[in-house]
Amino acid sequence: MSILWGTFLGMLTLVFAICSFIAGVFTAYFGSGKSRAVGLILVVLGIIIGFVFYYGMSMVTWWTGQVATGVVAVVGALVGAGIALGVFLAAIMKA
Repeated sequence: MSILWGTFLGMLTLVFAICSFIAGVFTAYFGSGKSRAVGLILVVLGIIIGFVFYYGMSMVTWWTGQVATGVVAVVGALVGAGIALGVFLAAIMKA
């Protein structure tokens, strides 16, 4: 049960860090005024949580097996979602 709990917490922190960073970049770039400041805070929060993820997973001995596979799956899913979002935005901008 502790391996499942560790995997859950690892994926939770990784996805939170990545999504917070990406949302912060979009908010800082497209926002104005206070929303731009919120975007920068989200970027910093994503970076800090990313370091927490890296530090937490470096202490775990089963990192190279189970969690590494999950990380690759999550990063692959996010890259695919990012490409789809880019195509969507390009289609809307051209229309």
